[in-house]
Amino acid sequence: MRRKPGQSMDNGGMDSATQEKLLILMREGRTRAESTDWFRVALGLVYLAGLMTKEEIDFKAVDREFNRILYHTLGKGHTITSVLQFMSGAGVMPTVQSERFLDAFKRHCPGVPLVSVPFLLELNLGVAKNISGLEPEGVLADWIARKKLEQGEGQGAPAAQAHSGVQADGI
Repeated sequence: MRRKPGQSMDNGGMDSATQEKLLILMREGRTRAESTDWFRVALGLVYLAGLMTKEEIDFKAVDREFNRILYHTLGKGHTITSVLQFMSGAGVMPTVQSERFLDAFKRHCPGVPLVSVPFLLELNLGVAKNISGLEPEGVLADWIARKKLEQGEGQGAPAAQAHSGVQADGI
């Protein structure tokens, strides 16, 4: 993985400025549980957005670095895999439906447009479906479908915006 200017040597997939922005976003949560959920969801969205590239991705290195960030921030038991699992279930709903979270995410992570959030969550559900063989259903799948309809009616071509190669670098 090539390093970009400002990217520290010990955090392969994410520069130190992005890490700091995620920590600031986390601090905007009102409770420990809310802060933890906000951090996990924001980090997961940054991770998923970083996959939207034509460049080759060294998943082992990227996952290792995201796991290191999670360990240092939240402690033992948190991995990028557990974050993505959390983001594929109903537990993510209070965060993605929170206007406070969406506002904070928009301010601190402008490199991941809010219009891409349903697409990124759908991408994550698609991976979960491939692993489990089960069709995505429930409140998250319903929310994604509803958001896609709303975006289709109100913004013209959100799918093109959501698929436009969102990069997590320099968020």
